[in-house]
Amino acid sequence: MAVRAAVVGWGDVAVIHREAIDAIEDATLVGVVDTDPARRAAATAETGAPAFASVDDLVDAVGPDVVHVATPHDQHVEPTLAALARGVHVIQEKPLAATLAEGQRLVDAAAALPASGPKIGICFQNRYNVSSQELRRLLDSGTLGAIKGAYASVVWTRIADYYRAKPWRGTWEHSGGGLLINQAIHTLDLVQWLLGDVTDIAGYVATHKYGDVSEVEDTAEMLLTHAGGFQTSFYATLTAPQHRPVEIELDCENAYVTLRNGLTVAWNDGRVDRYEERAAPSGGRSYWGVSHELLIRDFYAKLADPEPFWISPAEAMKSLRILKRTYEVSGR
Repeated sequence: MAVRAAVVGWGDVAVIHREAIDAIEDATLVGVVDTDPARRAAATAETGAPAFASVDDLVDAVGPDVVHVATPHDQHVEPTLAALARGVHVIQEKPLAATLAEGQRLVDAAAALPASGPKIGICFQNRYNVSSQELRRLLDSGTLGAIKGAYASVVWTRIADYYRAKPWRGTWEHSGGGLLINQAIHTLDLVQWLLGDVTDIAGYVATHKYGDVSEVEDTAEMLLTHAGGFQTSFYATLTAPQHRPVEIELDCENAYVTLRNGLTVAWNDGRVDRYEERAAPSGGRSYWGVSHELLIRDFYAKLADPEPFWISPAEAMKSLRILKRTYEVSGR
């Protein structure tokens, strides 16, 4: 089906959404929303699409089928609710919201949508990676056996100018946190999706390097207990000199599994299976991954289905609860 799409928030991650819309057959960018007049002008100059100051103005003027919400964290909820109220489908960037209370508003709004009403999906695109899909298949098949424990890490780098360029990133009020809510949340989402609900959290967050430009954390460590009784040791930091690949490792009854630039399964009998990750050129940043377009294609393809989209606000709330609990036990 033909899809008339719009982007709300003409910032950094908007480029990924625009690329996906351009790449998908029968999808057309029909409008952009941004509260800043300069960004509206830039969006129209770059795309040729009209730009508007609000979702209501957009809907009145061009009637999109789907809006992609790519605003700062604390500005996710209002445009999403405005679009849903007008009967427009929504793809919203992570995190679900900057606070648990705002996230719950979206969970409740999604639960109240009729089967024939608009859909909402949250961008946890790494669930569509080859490594994630193959690992989920293996876990569901039971061939790996019982999980004995797991490890995950997000070891990346930032510079002070990252926070200076967009000051909202370094504040609790506007970002809702730091490293965990902005960078490591994708890996937290994969850990809970692949390994099961997290029932207990021990952990600590700290600001080791960027305290002069940011009030939020740049380092975190956690021990997550899953419903299955085993634990995941989770470490994340933005203080490394260069980006390292995201890692998830599973110590299983029948194999040791490593998700790192693809998936490696080292079976106890000596066999080794390797699943290579896709590579996709993009104007976006490499660490955003390669699967935004796959998620967006899937969302578009399911617009007529009666079931809610599978990465729902309720799903996205799980990672938000994990990281917010970590802040709480850290006294933040």
